[in-house]
Amino acid sequence: MSNSGTTLYLADLDTTCRFLRLPQIFSTCMSFSLVANMGIHRGYIGNWFMFIWCFCCAVTLIILTVELRRLPSEFPFFWYLSNTYACYSALLCLSASVIYSITYIQFLPYGPYRDQAIAATAFSCIASVFYAMEVVKMWERCKIYKTTCYVLTMPGLLKVLETFMAGIIFSFIINTSLYLHQPALEWYVAMYSICFIPAALAILLNLGEWEYRLPGPFPLFQLVLTLLSVLLYINALVLWLLYQFNEEFGGHPQWSSDEHCRDELTYDMCTWDQRLAVAILTAINLLAYVAELVYWARQVSVETKALPRVS
Repeated sequence: MSNSGTTLYLADLDTTCRFLRLPQIFSTCMSFSLVANMGIHRGYIGNWFMFIWCFCCAVTLIILTVELRRLPSEFPFFWYLSNTYACYSALLCLSASVIYSITYIQFLPYGPYRDQAIAATAFSCIASVFYAMEVVKMWERCKIYKTTCYVLTMPGLLKVLETFMAGIIFSFIINTSLYLHQPALEWYVAMYSICFIPAALAILLNLGEWEYRLPGPFPLFQLVLTLLSVLLYINALVLWLLYQFNEEFGGHPQWSSDEHCRDELTYDMCTWDQRLAVAILTAINLLAYVAELVYWARQVSVETKALPRVS
């Protein structure tokens, strides 16, 4: 990281700690505590989101401690990690709020446990807002101080979204009963892995400032990988929709046709809901890859026009 980046980070350190870190810690801690206090009534999915809120709270506390001890100036790479963590935490807390509300809270009877779950969701939303504010704040400061950070650029934010969505999809397809009955769907899982690895690699290359060590131009490298990911995601989405929701291929077109979705209250998403969630997340990720493809196509086009013509 450049010296200007270090100066930028330290200049905004006091304000960041006062207005962002403490509310982030408080909000995630409250979400964790409220759901933990529900006992067995929090459900299986509540245990998963408790881990997310506890993780965010602990990591934010560690970052705050490092900042207060003025260590970022000694570890310039810390600035990149902090920004990357803020992007993912905003998405984690937001997704926890949405998924917990849809899959669990709406089925709870009115009473103290439902109120606690709603309050935990509200605090999670507040935490996601504060993490998003941190991202916006540092993005604005990067523009002012002319400091670059990959995750605070358009392709960087798209890469964060792509890897995050892929992570949620992986959490759903841990349930192997969703796809092991069809060999075509096993290829679907392989396609997710093929797309996820280059996306994660691109983030690591930029965080380590190794992108210029590639044998070719980085924009062209990204364009090729993104085009491959778009083609694979289109293939994956078509296969998933056919084999999960088309009766001719053994799918279940309606929620009522799935025998696993007949209980009024389950502590986990039923199989049909999981299939639908994966389809929606796949479509969202496809749109993100298409947006990135357009971006890199324009970048490569601009760089190609800027090259000197050979007479």
